Amino acid sequence: MSQNPAQSYHDLLPRLEKLLDRVERLIEPKDETGMDDHFFDGAIAFQWHKKDGPGRLVAIPHPDLTYLEDLIGLKREIEILDRNTRQFVKGVPANNVLIWGERGTGKSSTVKGFLSRFAEHGLRMVEVKKHDLEDLPAIVDILWNRPERFILFCDDLSFDEDETIYRELKAILEGGLSARPDNVLIYATSNRRHLMPEHHKDNTPRFFPDDDEIHPQETVEEKVSLSDRFGLSIGFYRINQETYFNIVDYLVAKRGLKIETLEVRREALKWLQHASGRSGRVARQFVDDLTGRLSL
Repeated sequence: MSQNPAQSYHDLLPRLEKLLDRVERLIEPKDETGMDDHFFDGAIAFQWHKKDGPGRLVAIPHPDLTYLEDLIGLKREIEILDRNTRQFVKGVPANNVLIWGERGTGKSSTVKGFLSRFAEHGLRMVEVKKHDLEDLPAIVDILWNRPERFILFCDDLSFDEDETIYRELKAILEGGLSARPDNVLIYATSNRRHLMPEHHKDNTPRFFPDDDEIHPQETVEEKVSLSDRFGLSIGFYRINQETYFNIVDYLVAKRGLKIETLEVRREALKWLQHASGRSGRVARQFVDDLTGRLSL
């Protein structure tokens, strides 16, 4: 039975409209970064990508989001950061943030959790690797007049003494001649409180003949001056055993695992014998393993 020509045209029309929209996007003028007016549509997370040429923003189609409600034992820290992020999203003054502490304590997960919480209110996040910090002025220029609010996320940040790339970050935070737009903040995480290595000799009187530095205190000031430019500096610490068990119990319940609480805790303690210490990450890794074993 042949199809009605009018009906065939009606069915084809939406497909033609989509095709024309794609063609228009291809021929639409782009700026020097290769971005058009629709680049920020439909994505909440981006990454600065630089390889064999100038850097550019790339949308992350499947961002690794976390939820703050799942982070047990960080109530005080999350409350402080939530207030700061809420101020930023509402367009009132807020601070750049440095989150420091031991590995596995939830620093990165917390930052990503705020993207989940505030994305519908216009918050966006741009991941910037350490070796791309020299491009911070270019990234800021791209975001300057956008209506969204952008957090530049610098994860696991630290610098060696012979590195100078941190100076671009220092200038953007505070101290450079160029201004920073009010729709951009920097959230950084680090295992180091001051982002740079510190030595006992930095706070030890210098009386040795082979010590040729005339003003050693200036070296110390240089090391701490970068972290001082973050308005908020929050430490994340190792959790105690009770909090570790609370995280494990929460994850077990959330996944609907059928196992007695006492048995879970015995297994969780065994897992610690081969882990790097009590942390939210270790608790999640244990529950991942437990889920796999039970599924078999």
